[in-house]
Order: sequence, then C-alpha cells, then structure tokens
Amino acid sequence: MNPDPSTGEPVPPPQTLATLLQLARQARHAASPEELGFLAVNDTHALVPYRQAALWSSDGKILSLSGVVQPEANAPYVQWLDAVCRALARQASDLQAQAVGAESLPPDLAQDWNEWLPAHGLWLPFARSRGDAGPALSAAGPTCGLLLARETPWLPGEVTVLAEWLDLWRHAWCAMTRRGPWFWPRASARSRQPAPGRRAATRLAAGLGLAAVLCFPVRLTVLVPGELVPAHPAVIRAPQDGVVGSFFVKPNAMVTPGQALFDLDGTALTSRLEVARQALASAEAEFRQSAQLAVSDGKYKGQLALLTGKVEERRADVDYLQGQLERSHVVAPQGGMVLFDDPSEWVGKPVATGERIMRVAVPHEVEIEAWLPVGDAIPMDNGAAVTLYLNASPLAPVAAQIRYLSHDALQRPDGNYAYRVRATLLEATSHRIGLKGTAKLTGDRAALGYWILRKPLAAVRQWIGH
Repeated sequence: MNPDPSTGEPVPPPQTLATLLQLARQARHAASPEELGFLAVNDTHALVPYRQAALWSSDGKILSLSGVVQPEANAPYVQWLDAVCRALARQASDLQAQAVGAESLPPDLAQDWNEWLPAHGLWLPFARSRGDAGPALSAAGPTCGLLLARETPWLPGEVTVLAEWLDLWRHAWCAMTRRGPWFWPRASARSRQPAPGRRAATRLAAGLGLAAVLCFPVRLTVLVPGELVPAHPAVIRAPQDGVVGSFFVKPNAMVTPGQALFDLDGTALTSRLEVARQALASAEAEFRQSAQLAVSDGKYKGQLALLTGKVEERRADVDYLQGQLERSHVVAPQGGMVLFDDPSEWVGKPVATGERIMRVAVPHEVEIEAWLPVGDAIPMDNGAAVTLYLNASPLAPVAAQIRYLSHDALQRPDGNYAYRVRATLLEATSHRIGLKGTAKLTGDRAALGYWILRKPLAAVRQWIGH
C-alpha cells in the first residue's frame, strides 16, 4: 500500500476497495447469522490473506471457523480457541485491533499456540450491540471478536482495512441478531418463513383454530345506563287541580303513616265553602218558614218538596267543597323516606290532578332500573343476571336478577326508544337510592363469532333490506 502524501497513512489499492464494497454488499444481503459468520471467517481472505480465522462470542463461544461448516464444540482445538479468545477479550482495554501471539497469553495457553496457530495473530474485538460499545468496556471486556492468524506479520494498512471491514460486517450482524421484545433474538426473514411443504398445513391449522375459537360459547351481554330506584314506592300525586301551598317535610326525611306532607293552596276552596254554607243556611231558613205556613195555609204544602230538594242540593255543595278542602291536605300513606325535589321549586307551582309530586319509599327496599335500547335488545328471560357498576363506587358492583322487562319500548328524554328493565337485588346494599351507573345485562349463550358480529350483521341487514 502506498502512503498518502498529505497524511502519511497507507492508502489501500483500488482492488482492495472494490473487494471491501463487494463483501459489504454480501453482508447486507446475508439471510442468516450463520451465513454472516461464514462470510467473516472465509470470505475475509479475499481482502487480506491469512491461514486461519475464528469468530467468537462470549455467550455462543466459537461461532464459526475457517474451512469448517459447523465447529464441534467438544473438539480440543475449539475448546482451546475459546479459552484463548476469552483471555484476549479480558486483556482488551478498548475495541482497537491488536497483533497477538503466544506472548500475549497466559503460560498454560501460550504453550499450545504453535501447535494450533501460526506465529502471528490479529485480534479484532467488537461489541454485540450499540449498548455494549460505550466509552469504557465492562470488566469482562468485549463481547465478541474475530481472530485471524498467519505466518507473516500484519501490516498497518491491512489492519486498517480489516478494522473497517469488521465495522461494516458488525452493522449487518447487529441488525440481524438484535434482541426484540421479551429478549428473544430476532430471527432472519428466511428463518421466519415456513418450509413450502408446511405452509398449507400451517394455514389449515390456523383456520381450524380460528373456527374453534369463533364457535366457543359465550354469554351475550350488553351495557346500558341503570340506577338504584325504590322497589315498591308510594307515589304521591296531586289530588286535584290547584297550586302547591306549603310543605311540612324536607327531602329525604323519614315519615310515619298519616303524617302531613304538603298542602295545596285552599284560599279559593275556603271562600267557595263559605258561600255554599251561607246558601245552605238560607235554604234551610226558607224551608222552615214554608213548613210553618203550611200548617195554616194549604198552598205552602206544595212548595215543601221543592224546598227540600233545594236544601239537599246546597248541603251536597257544602259536603263536596268540604271534601275538596280536606283532600288538599296530603298525608303519608305509609312510612318511609320522602323523595322529591327542592320544595322552593314546588311552592306556588300550578299542578294538575294526578301529577306526581313525591314518593315515599322504604330505604331498604331497592331494585335496579335500566333502559335497554332497541338496537341492543338481546334475548333475556326473567331471572337473567344483571350487574350494576355505580359511578360513585365502581369497585363494588350490585348483583340482581331481572324481574320485569317491558314489551313496549318507551320514549326517553333524549328522544330514543328503550325497554324498561327492573331487577331485584340478590343481597341488601348500603348504596342509597338514586345512584346511577352502568348495568351489564346478561342474556343467553351464543357463539363468540356471533357475539362479535351481531351488531355489524344487524347493520348490514338493515342496509340491504334482507
């Protein structure tokens, strides 16, 4: 090699550079780590001549030997060569190439050098991955190395070319053997491909396995909004048209049977009742006067029947208004907790007959109410399992069984139609009435494939109309 006039370092001849490019191309297109190892210990000879070569790894020991297809791990030469490479790796302080010989080894290994290798060796250490090639090596030294040996000394230009070639080769080696997820070595593209004779069997086995998985029976389930509601509440409705006057209880208060709940404004009824009573008194006075005159004058006897009817009519008006006034005072039909909105929102509000104002519920009589959308309706019978996951306590689900599933879909406040579902709790719960969450309704068993494709199939059927 001729020296460069500007730097004084030897410049490799053009044929050497062409050989280096050709070897680099072969390394990039190698199909397996074994092919790369064979390339390193055999085809490197086209770049720089040598007699023997060995590729060593700290975990795989001797990976490749020149002139040998597969090294025998138990052969004395291979075992001695592994010990030599380990000793050279421990002595290396960096990843620089260095000339070695028998004098570079411990006495127990140096005595066999002339028996197995030529006099002049070249040790080319390298790291397995980028993480191993830091500024300072570990105490164990480099993790891999290439050992070349021949009878003549190594020239500086040859060492430079070999170091460059090994760096190119190491790049292909790291790309092929880098560790993937779960620390399994990455297989080459060729090793991942199955043999042509096994492709059909593999595809058939995969298809049968997929079919078996899709036929696996599972429970049909659907998630819908749900809440805890009173099981048997007493609904308190407006007894007549009127205006809410005053409340005698507060929301969530406990009441006893017969306790006053609220009053409707009775001002108008009181006035009408007073007028009716005055009319009744006038009718009774007129009847008494006619009865006295009828004793002496027969013409008044014919008016008694008419006046009697008038008195009964006025008395009926008084009784009706009296009853209406009494009904405007609403009491609790049973004991329990009073459930209604803020009283200030009700006072002064006009209500119609039958309009719901409040509920009286027993605190421990609770059940689940859920709304099943029409598009999510699945076959379910009474007694099917229901699980409510409350928003306030998602880690304490409430288990129940379906008690009632409406046949007709009802319109919800959001405009959608849904079926009302009522479910009885299997065990008593400490959660209060009114808590909302997500209810999981469990239906009949079906194949896993149907469970996955149920909604897409329904959408396709609606689209094609068959």
